[in-house]
Amino acid sequence: MSMLQNPILRGFNPDPNIVRVNNDYYIATSTFEWFGGVQIHHSTDLVNWRVIGQALNTVEQLDMRGVPDSCGVWAPQLSYNNGRFYLVYTNVKSFDGPWKDTPNYFVSTTDITGNWSQATYLNSSGFDPSIFHDDDGKSYLLNMLVDHRDNTLFGGIVMQELCLKTNKLIGDVKPIFAGTELGCTEGPHILKRGDYYYLITAEGGTGYEHCISIARSKSVFGPYQVHPYNPVITAAHEPSNALQKCGHGDFFQTQTGDWYTVFLTSRPLSERGRCITGRETGIEQITWKDDGWPYAKHTNKAPRIHVPVEGLTPNPQPQPSTYIDFSNDGLTVDFQSLRIPMCKNWVYKNTQKSSLTLVGKESLSSLHQQSFIARRVQAHHTVSSTCVDFAPSSFQQMAGLVCYYNTAHYYYLHISGGDVGDETTPRYLNVISCDKYQISTPVAPLKLSTDNAVYLKADFNGEQLQFYYATEENCWIKFGTVLDGSILSDDYVQQSPQGYRPCFTGAFVGMACQDLSGQNKEAHFSFFNYHEPSSGE
Repeated sequence: MSMLQNPILRGFNPDPNIVRVNNDYYIATSTFEWFGGVQIHHSTDLVNWRVIGQALNTVEQLDMRGVPDSCGVWAPQLSYNNGRFYLVYTNVKSFDGPWKDTPNYFVSTTDITGNWSQATYLNSSGFDPSIFHDDDGKSYLLNMLVDHRDNTLFGGIVMQELCLKTNKLIGDVKPIFAGTELGCTEGPHILKRGDYYYLITAEGGTGYEHCISIARSKSVFGPYQVHPYNPVITAAHEPSNALQKCGHGDFFQTQTGDWYTVFLTSRPLSERGRCITGRETGIEQITWKDDGWPYAKHTNKAPRIHVPVEGLTPNPQPQPSTYIDFSNDGLTVDFQSLRIPMCKNWVYKNTQKSSLTLVGKESLSSLHQQSFIARRVQAHHTVSSTCVDFAPSSFQQMAGLVCYYNTAHYYYLHISGGDVGDETTPRYLNVISCDKYQISTPVAPLKLSTDNAVYLKADFNGEQLQFYYATEENCWIKFGTVLDGSILSDDYVQQSPQGYRPCFTGAFVGMACQDLSGQNKEAHFSFFNYHEPSSGE
């Protein structure tokens, strides 16, 4: 027997659904405004996982230029039918007021590690689409229905038949489930077991009241009867449980006959506190009782950190290096860009400079064209560092290390130039703090006395974020005071005085370059290192 440790997918990997194909397990998770779209994770033992890529890698499949923060790809669903994988997803275009523009698409492939097809448009009636393949050969598209009237938003679950021969929806759209008193009914998946169709939904909102609800019917179109002990998975009643916000899940059976659920979860820094690692993915055991309903196997609806796995052979997965030397290596699959694909016109391997070169583009508050490459913060204590060679000619040109949540919340340790036309071309080290779009500089700029490359480091330990710099390798000097890293979390951002904003991601750390003058000034990064210190370090 093996023992898995939750969360199995750490750091901003929410809205999981899972598919087993023979002895292989695949989980798809949401990526929102981060490109490429949809993380695909693989395992054969449920304990060891690795990202095998992002499925949506072209603008034709995923055009996110201009989408608001925490919009873009919501709750993708991966399915498998007759030798082919199907991936259905929403590309949310707007969120303001009662209006939610939610076009849904799907792509498909016979090789999950290869390229996916061009995108086929399905509908725009709501988000969280899901495809159910019935055993009679028919397939159906489910999604929650957006109801803008009276700011209702959650209008229940609807379904329509999908013809996979023509890739078109056919027949009438039918409402199948209005949800329960828990509210915010979304994330629908259908599982058929015996004579029943089981409808799995997320309810209670994606915060601390989040849960997995179950209903069943002998007809795919309903009516659906709610589980007598609903919800099946939640930590709403256990504020001290290590795993919180548990919900939005999917059920699956192993090849040995055991049942589990994957689910969304978060690890707060304190009880019901802020979650800098965002919404993650966990696994828990499920058992089916004589009444024909599924239950959490360990009798408590709140999931555990350690969960036993029986009958599967342990199979450790190779992981990308957390240290990248750009004189030899390229970016790993851990790195993503914002809203646009990585193209050689703004990020490329520079053999002459033995570096990764970023070409300066728009500001960190841009919704269109940022020159910013980052990876997830996956632990409560991380140390990230890089070295940048940058020769700005004005204050409008910046490059450095970013700790980022969204366009309104980030910290930026960077090098910039002086006044336009200053012939001495001084360089300054500075920190920009962006909190609810308000920009401040919490430390006085430091005029650099050397033209050499500068080392930059971020020690992100719980709520405390401390920046460092060095002009000689490993000779670190603190720069500025300790900053509040907990603002880089869903929990902080949702308290915005401007009213509720979508906030569904997590903290990232990475390399950026801006040239607000439009002259395409380049910055050259020689390495990037991401480290998760142990408790003794």
